[in-house]
Amino acid sequence: MTSKQISVGIGIPMIVVGALLAILLAPTQIQLKDTIEFIGSLIGILGVIIFIAGLFVKKTPQITS
Repeated sequence: MTSKQISVGIGIPMIVVGALLAILLAPTQIQLKDTIEFIGSLIGILGVIIFIAGLFVKKTPQITS
């Protein structure tokens, strides 16, 4: 359950922030447009990776001795 909360709580906001950087902020900055697009895309890709990884994590049973 915790992995899905992290996936939704971190992955989706990272995707949204990355998209906002790449789509909305980059056209306003002429000199740094390529850098801002790259950083926005990188944040979005990392968000997708975290989101997908959070969906596939399963709990492992604790071994008691």
